[in-house]
Amino acid sequence: MLPQPVRQSTKRRSSVTMKGMESSDPLDLFLPPVREWFRTTLGQPTPPQRQGWPLIASGQHTLILAPTGSGKTLAAFLACLDHLWRQESLPHGVQVLYISPLKALNNDIARNLQLPLQGVAETAKRMGWKLPVLEAAVRTGDTPPAERQRLVRKPPHVLITTPESLHLMLTSRARETLRGVTHVITDEIHALCPNKRGVFLALLLERLQAINPRGFLRIGLSATLRPLDEVARFLGGAEPDAEGRLIPRPVAVVDAGLRKNLDLRVLNPVEAFGPLPEGSVWPPIYRLLGDLIREHRSTIVFTNDRRSAERITSFLNDEGEIARAHHGSVALEVRQQVEAALKEGRLPAVVATASLELGIDMGAV
Repeated sequence: MLPQPVRQSTKRRSSVTMKGMESSDPLDLFLPPVREWFRTTLGQPTPPQRQGWPLIASGQHTLILAPTGSGKTLAAFLACLDHLWRQESLPHGVQVLYISPLKALNNDIARNLQLPLQGVAETAKRMGWKLPVLEAAVRTGDTPPAERQRLVRKPPHVLITTPESLHLMLTSRARETLRGVTHVITDEIHALCPNKRGVFLALLLERLQAINPRGFLRIGLSATLRPLDEVARFLGGAEPDAEGRLIPRPVAVVDAGLRKNLDLRVLNPVEAFGPLPEGSVWPPIYRLLGDLIREHRSTIVFTNDRRSAERITSFLNDEGEIARAHHGSVALEVRQQVEAALKEGRLPAVVATASLELGIDMGAV
């Protein structure tokens, strides 16, 4: 049996009662320093934030569909962080677990998370509020062994990881750091639920549930997923009742999805296929890609495999470097340099495999 989703449309404004006070402003759900920081830094909440915060604050498993750049990640994180800031003494171990299928996305999230962590801390100090200091860390396949050991000895309050790294933690003594998890955020959930990694993640969440008797809140995020009801069932899973029957966990669905206008063109690198003067279609493709890259500020070229990424990058750079390769075999430090250069507009193009295709904020692109 699967959980029954509870749909929540962004066309309605939610009003949630918290501690006996009613308000139509979702920011009233937060501590004053959190509320002040958000209003000063970001202004008004976006639709996924306005609809998602009341649901998360009320303890409901929540699935949020919203376009990239609409603030859905902050919709999940800020509610979780506010929950931690309300505690006088934080217990030992990870409290908020963020899971995504992509290491590059995890590094991006870790950088972006510093904005609310530092901003709210400074605002609280200015307002005379004493909030606990929260720490966040990343654990993926790129994490050095010494850092992994440190995360076991001194676990962060917020851990950012992948399904594979979560599996390694649950099968080692590192699982002791996960016994107090209160919130689990699964990002880019559409990339997981229809395949074997999704089955793997579903099992991991139930194993995590087994070592957390109090349970934890499940939050799913995506910019492109349909049908919502099925994804909500995947996110919630099911739990046995007193008689051993599996009862679905209810999941609230926030549908803030908007259809974007796409400038989609199909380009032919040659006038007609057949016998080609250069013996291959690839040289005209390289020239066409080079022309497009020079006509635009920032470009990402996606390929099917690492070998293609390196080959295309090599040909594009024949007359000077305009592109860098990005794939799983590139060293972590180099990948981070490439991502930063692309985001800042210093690098005209990146030729990448799926390592850059999911929900990463690429700034100038």
